[in-house]
Amino acid sequence: MKVLITDAVDPICIDMLEARGITPVVRLKQSGDALRELAAGADGWIIRSGTTITADLIEASEKLQVIGRAGVGVDNIDLAAATRRGVLVINAPSGNTISTAEHTCALLLSMARRVPQANRSVAEGKWERKAFTGSEVYEKTLGVVGLGKIGREVAARMAGFGMRLVGYDPVLSREAAERIGVRLASMDELLAQSDFITVHTPLNDATRGLLREETLAQCRKGVCIVNCARGGIVEEQDLLAALDSGQVGGVALDVYSAEPPPAELRALLRHPKVIATPHIAASTEEAQEKVAVQITEQVIRALCGEAVQTPVNALAIKMAAQPDAQPYLSLSDRLGQLVGQLGGGRIRGITVGCRGEVPRRYSEVLTVAAVRGVLSKWVTEPVNLINAPFLAEDMGIRVTEARDTVPGGYMNLLQIGLKTDDGVRTVAGTVFDRDEPRLVRIDNYWLEIKPEGHMIVYKNADRPGMLAAVGGILARNDINIGALALGRAGKGEMALTAVTVDEAVPAAVVADISSLDGVEDVCRVDV
Repeated sequence: MKVLITDAVDPICIDMLEARGITPVVRLKQSGDALRELAAGADGWIIRSGTTITADLIEASEKLQVIGRAGVGVDNIDLAAATRRGVLVINAPSGNTISTAEHTCALLLSMARRVPQANRSVAEGKWERKAFTGSEVYEKTLGVVGLGKIGREVAARMAGFGMRLVGYDPVLSREAAERIGVRLASMDELLAQSDFITVHTPLNDATRGLLREETLAQCRKGVCIVNCARGGIVEEQDLLAALDSGQVGGVALDVYSAEPPPAELRALLRHPKVIATPHIAASTEEAQEKVAVQITEQVIRALCGEAVQTPVNALAIKMAAQPDAQPYLSLSDRLGQLVGQLGGGRIRGITVGCRGEVPRRYSEVLTVAAVRGVLSKWVTEPVNLINAPFLAEDMGIRVTEARDTVPGGYMNLLQIGLKTDDGVRTVAGTVFDRDEPRLVRIDNYWLEIKPEGHMIVYKNADRPGMLAAVGGILARNDINIGALALGRAGKGEMALTAVTVDEAVPAAVVADISSLDGVEDVCRVDV
């Protein structure tokens, strides 16, 4: 058997493959026809972030059994195409956790004591002791946004420096946070209380621009910010303005909205209160060896027909063999994503109800798919049909099934309830024409719309002109409506509207819609 390696990995990967009689084929920086030809002869494929495995490459790889991503993210692999072809996708989710956490702490301490700036000054022959007076982190408050594996490791390390720890995480329970010494708070509370803020969240519609002009204004004056998670979570131009005004006292960045950073970011990166590193948080010898060992072990096990520990799509592959289950699997995942974004406050529980012969038969896996959908928008590590239940349990989220308790006139129906600190939100859906998912209920409002793409959901007064007012705002911002559905609770009561649009709705447009008289609870979701 042959394993294709198209990104630089630790040499131990080659040694491990050869020791098991598997031939490593190392071809770096390949593209186009050359890459397609190489893939055609591979039984396995190991990559990092430099190679993008598209659907056409998977189709060309007739012998391919397994793809191994030496790292966490698998966004450079077409999972749907791999699943359809029965190709197992695995990753190494924990190999770089410690390295990223340590780099975060190193940047935070360097920022507090202005180490890079002082080093540069001394190297230039200067002796400016007063110019580089720093600040202690002892008894300062560190706000940790996102308490996944990396966020927790950062919290544990900075606790050793005597920092007070406050955290925001929409899925972690208060009890689980207390076990790691972090006091949970709302995002507004974290912003107002923190001397230092570090972010460890995925990049999605809920976190894009999380730290921007409006939220930075809520912070303590002189707050210091670290981002080793994803570029785009922090609005870089807003950071520059806040640095110039003194609202932000220091910034340390390892990731950027575009990499390498373009020319328009130079003013920020050259600012005297900024520390910038070239996306190296996970780049330690130990981390590279760990991920190489982890992923190579798993690829070997997969090729030898043995069980693997970090599958991304293993259960999805099994379910793909059941044609009647697949549409409901997709529906459950989409409904989970949707209700996960509609719900406000910390998640306490997820309930999945089934009606009909097909949903009942696959209720267990449909419940897991719903949990995956909910968590996928809120946790940093990849969530799949294997690890979703374990992540939910670890976060203190109770998951329950409620068979045959779903109201409504549909023969086959899925209902997902999300319990949070703010209450309960419910969505329900079904499948039309065997493979067409439909959202048919939000809370107590019955409607019908495809749960896909970019959506806006809001309540509005049940009177003429409301849809025209919202549509006018979208039109003025050149946002096209793809579909819409209306639900009424009763004449004269608040109605509910769901709209799909062709592009993501900016926060400013959401604010404009929210300001309309008679419009409430505007929420943008991405499914």
